[in-house]
Amino acid sequence: MGAVPDLPSFAVHLRRLNGELNRLMQGFAGDHGLHATDVHALAAILDAEEPMTPGRLREHLGLTSGAVTACVDRLERAGHIRRVRESADRRVVHLRYAADARPAARLYFRPLAEATRAATDQFSTDELVVVLRFLAAMNEQLGGLKPHPGA
Repeated sequence: MGAVPDLPSFAVHLRRLNGELNRLMQGFAGDHGLHATDVHALAAILDAEEPMTPGRLREHLGLTSGAVTACVDRLERAGHIRRVRESADRRVVHLRYAADARPAARLYFRPLAEATRAATDQFSTDELVVVLRFLAAMNEQLGGLKPHPGA
């Protein structure tokens, strides 16, 4: 077994991964006439464990109500999401990823899926379980961080 990686090594690789993912997201945004924030919103809607509302999206993205409304409007106009009123309380709006938008996203992000498959093929199942546990722990830790005032 090799030496234990130091924190700066993790930081370098996480920054590089973040940069590569941002590059792909920016490309998708540009090709679809969206803002970078719109792509983050799409990912949040797609990954949500429960139906996403504009309020939860605002909290998740750290935007104002007006900015979220503009983002949701752009995504809906572009055909990526739908606003749905599916509860007894008609004031509650859920944001749903539009089924007919999925093929374009799948096509665009297929190289990412293929790269992920190629990378995971280099590891054993036990190693991948640890990698997923690490990523989940990082997301948990980062999700609890608040931007430093004045930074």
